[in-house]
Amino acid sequence: MTENVLSLRDFRVTFPTLFGDVQAVRGVDLDVRAGEILGVVGESGSGKSVTFLGVMGLLPKSARISGSATVGDTELVGASSRIMREVRGRRVAMIFQDPLSALNPTHRIGDQIVEMIQAHNKVSTKAAMSRAIELLAEVGIPQPAERARQYPHEFSGGMRQRVMIAMAIANDPEVLIADEPTTALDVTVQAQILEILQRIQSELNAAVVLITHDLGVVARVADRVQGMYAGRVVERGSVESVYDHPSHPYTRGLLQSLPTVGRERLQPIPGAPPNMMDPPSGCAFRVRCPHAIERCADEMPSLLPVGDVESACWRADELSKVVGA
Repeated sequence: MTENVLSLRDFRVTFPTLFGDVQAVRGVDLDVRAGEILGVVGESGSGKSVTFLGVMGLLPKSARISGSATVGDTELVGASSRIMREVRGRRVAMIFQDPLSALNPTHRIGDQIVEMIQAHNKVSTKAAMSRAIELLAEVGIPQPAERARQYPHEFSGGMRQRVMIAMAIANDPEVLIADEPTTALDVTVQAQILEILQRIQSELNAAVVLITHDLGVVARVADRVQGMYAGRVVERGSVESVYDHPSHPYTRGLLQSLPTVGRERLQPIPGAPPNMMDPPSGCAFRVRCPHAIERCADEMPSLLPVGDVESACWRADELSKVVGA
């Protein structure tokens, strides 16, 4: 079996507020394997980004994180600042959703990549700048030496995203977390960014976690996919298995809302995600689910094997046999 490079067990994130605790992530278990692309999908507020920001130690200090998150043999939950500095950027790197806010507007692009390189390697500034220029060229930025002397505001959105990728791969990480890397990009640039991620994953044998709401992107590049709802994983498996035979009503709803050839009208999921200060009892999706039964209100289903996938639904076996999403 392929080695797991990132593993989460009963991972939880809670945000205290004046009105109560927000249970943003509620007991996530997952494994990310070396050399694979794992798609993490779900509506806004499902806990996708919060899960991995928590892994990276990038949430506010007020956030309460529990459970386990390991990179190799290194435990990240409760780890010291020194350990987190050693892990971030070298072993686990992140491509943020908004590169304009992630990049420092007062520093040149090349200097920011140099800083990332020198944070984990004892190299001269000249050598680090040479490597920064190489990285810019690798991610498809023309005239990289000249571009390295420019500032973030002089780059387009797609070019800034390429810079973020260059910074993320500067130290050859084992895990690359891409948080909505193609949001607000046009179709052509989106395709270029995805091609770069695939090439990097292949060349470095790095694991890529692709956080997105775009199921079309996942279908194009991912090996496995997991759906999240209300802070929990509700279904996971290979892309082919989940897309061909979705066994959780939430996953089916997401796929039914995806534009496809021959589908005359989209079928949006009714209702809205629950208030995570007071999530529903049992299955959190039941209040929006057309297949809910009495048991759904009484017991929270666990992830269990259903054919080639794992699903957290009491009717998963029945729904997996329904042809098409």
